[in-house]
Amino acid sequence: MRIDKFLKVSRIIKRRTVAKEVAGAGRITVNGHAAKAGTEVNPGDEVSIRFGKKTLRVKIESVNSAAQKNEAALMYTTIEEVYHDD
Repeated sequence: MRIDKFLKVSRIIKRRTVAKEVAGAGRITVNGHAAKAGTEVNPGDEVSIRFGKKTLRVKIESVNSAAQKNEAALMYTTIEEVYHDD
């Protein structure tokens, strides 16, 4: 599944267009490598997303293209959430 779609379906980012913009700005990495919106992700991958003063790192548990709202949080495990002062 594409990273932009995963972020939308898992509800980490609410809209796919926003996920594409974040990826385009170079604020997403997959397994330590810069990711574009079309980068494919699989279970076991580690994703890091920079949101302004916060960086969220998650491990992908499953990729379900039609996850319901109550299933979305089960698609990933939060590894760390770091807040920056800069």
